[in-house]
Amino acid sequence: MSLRLAIVRQRYNPFGGAERFVATALDALGRHDLSLTLITREWTGGEQQHAVIECRPPHLGRLARDRSFARCVQDVLARERFDLVQSHERIPGCDIFRAGDGVHAAWLAQRARRQGALGRLGARLSPWHRYTLAAERAMFGDPRLRAVICISQLVRDDIRRFYGVADEKLHVIYNGVDLERYHPDLAAGQRQETRARLGVPDEAPLFIYVGSGFERKGVGPLLDALARAAACKAHDAHLVVVGADKHLRRYARQAAQAGLGGRVIFTGGVQDVRSYYAAADAFVLPTLYEPLSNAVLEALACGLPCLVSTQCGAAELITPGRNGFVCDALDVPALAAHLDALARPGVAAGMRAAARAAVAHLGLAAMSDRLVALYRSLL
Repeated sequence: MSLRLAIVRQRYNPFGGAERFVATALDALGRHDLSLTLITREWTGGEQQHAVIECRPPHLGRLARDRSFARCVQDVLARERFDLVQSHERIPGCDIFRAGDGVHAAWLAQRARRQGALGRLGARLSPWHRYTLAAERAMFGDPRLRAVICISQLVRDDIRRFYGVADEKLHVIYNGVDLERYHPDLAAGQRQETRARLGVPDEAPLFIYVGSGFERKGVGPLLDALARAAACKAHDAHLVVVGADKHLRRYARQAAQAGLGGRVIFTGGVQDVRSYYAAADAFVLPTLYEPLSNAVLEALACGLPCLVSTQCGAAELITPGRNGFVCDALDVPALAAHLDALARPGVAAGMRAAARAAVAHLGLAAMSDRLVALYRSLL
């Protein structure tokens, strides 16, 4: 008999890693004997082969948006009969929670490191943050919650630390990456053409950053580090920042004021980043908090060594000096030193094989097999 599974995700953003995971997982899970239903407010992905239940109650503001969507989902679950319900949102009453966005309490703790007293007070008083923390606490404490999919050991440890969830409920299942779509061979066909389009010399070291939400993902400290990296300047190292952010112009001004105007390129949001991976020598993501990062998985699959922060779940896949480097997101001198190391001739190229090997076991089929094994164990 087919297993009837519902997946809850509020909306689809084509530039968001968590949303792209849901679309990819729906396709990968379709190989199994599953009847899939997506419960969502707004979705523009390629899920037409699956049933869709829309929850679109009226709202004004993001607090009302999240609260009204949660209530609508709970109403749907009360009248529908699913074997398992997997939520990607903080909604009590589901069987499985996939912590793809990490732990909100952990994010706020990391964000506070960059905030002044007024910023920290504002976060504590924010109605949306208060609601999100309350929903997170209620969900993890709900006796109906049978399993939590942790997309990294970092997320598992944060859930233990902040909410004391029992170990037997916590299952680490990394995101899958399409190992055929993201491959070192991309460089052979697109490296030269993409560099020419960007105006990056063939011999110049090229770093790539991919991600939206520049404050959280460390673009500011990254620009500071690049400005002070002596070897990067000597070798004319360039940086391509791929991603959308409402303050993009502010970061472009920061780059210009730091003397990086000709060496930093902002592309805005891009749906297909493969040509940028093909052109790059290394990937950088000094994020304050990142549960895993699909972009790091994609970069590793393309053979790019990665420089990530200690609060990025993908750091678990990095062996420093072998396929990248790891340091604190706010340690600008360490970031600069690692950028310098990767910019030196032959260093990044010597890490390509180890980078690819780090994710060779994380294909899409392997991910869907682990998810289905978890579902069947719960039944």
